[in-house]
Amino acid sequence: MRFITENTAIPVPKAHCAFENKRRVYIVMERIDGLPLAQWWRQRTAESQAHVLNSLRSMIQQLRQIPAPIECGVSNVDGGPIYDPRLPGPKHWGPYRTIDDFHKRLRANLDEPEYAGIPIPELGLLISFHKKPWLCPVFSHGDLSSLNILARGNDIVGIVDWETAGWMPPYWEYTSTWNVNPQNQFWQNEVGKFLEPFPEALEMEAIRRKYNGDY
Repeated sequence: MRFITENTAIPVPKAHCAFENKRRVYIVMERIDGLPLAQWWRQRTAESQAHVLNSLRSMIQQLRQIPAPIECGVSNVDGGPIYDPRLPGPKHWGPYRTIDDFHKRLRANLDEPEYAGIPIPELGLLISFHKKPWLCPVFSHGDLSSLNILARGNDIVGIVDWETAGWMPPYWEYTSTWNVNPQNQFWQNEVGKFLEPFPEALEMEAIRRKYNGDY
């Protein structure tokens, strides 16, 4: 959160201190006076929704303007492993020198469109997508659920839960935000209004989750 405060004007909770107790790390931070967008979103007027989404889009643009470190791969803010409990297997992944390295791990190191000797054409589509030339990773929140965006009236007063943030492929913010939890289904209709849509990536992530995903 300190990194976000130093590089953007995005509202985040102020961290007062951090400490470790019994091998667990705790952060004490300010309480933000606001409600998650998930509450009352469908009761807002169209004008209110548009105002909030425009503000959110502006904040995401600030994230995208943060320059990546030299030779940046897929990693957390400090260049270490990324954390994402939605990924299969271990909760900590990497870091990875390149997006291609991350993609290979993401598809369980598959390089041929088959499983147990049986051809699977859609895996070929996924592999081809993963092996495209990619630009440098961009800094991403990683979980822009309506539950993690706090508003007071029409103003966004806080974005919380930055534990999945890091340097990720350009499409990652869109696909991870679109693949919502059951409480958040309505949010799929709004994602493309504040994030750049990546429809092909969304299709490929559906294939990836089908063969190597927890949900």
